[in-house]
Amino acid sequence: MPEQSIGDRIRMMWDRLSKVPGGKRVFSYAIGRAAPYTGTIGAIVDELEPGYAKVLLHDRKKVRNHLNCIHAIALINLGEVSTGLAVIAGMPTGCRGILSGISMEYHQKARGTLTAECRCEPFDTTERREMLITGHIRNAQGELVATATATWLVGPEKAASKAA
Repeated sequence: MPEQSIGDRIRMMWDRLSKVPGGKRVFSYAIGRAAPYTGTIGAIVDELEPGYAKVLLHDRKKVRNHLNCIHAIALINLGEVSTGLAVIAGMPTGCRGILSGISMEYHQKARGTLTAECRCEPFDTTERREMLITGHIRNAQGELVATATATWLVGPEKAASKAA
């Protein structure tokens, strides 16, 4: 049986953990451990399915700037994790992805609990290509705070090197 790809592992871990009390936090912590810089903002994955991710960021001192709002780079980090999880959860077995570019448009100061949502089409080929993915970050009132535009390079996993 072939080894599981990252998308397979993410979906399997989400399916197991999201159904148990505290499981979403454990899943989110595991994502932060796998991608340590992503973990610095302490975002919580709230929903995940192939091609869709909803990620929450609670407002606290750790993610604020000198203007008493959530820091621009924390918002980019949130945009990256939401677009990345949507893409990765929608990848077929044998595929991998890496962020190759990201930009952010800031619409207003970010305060309070934020929700980042990303929806993209799941795909069924491991063909190498770039995908332009958009994620929207909203405040608790549903107002658009920022829009992330991420370029994800997806393609076939490299063959595992075999020890002699």
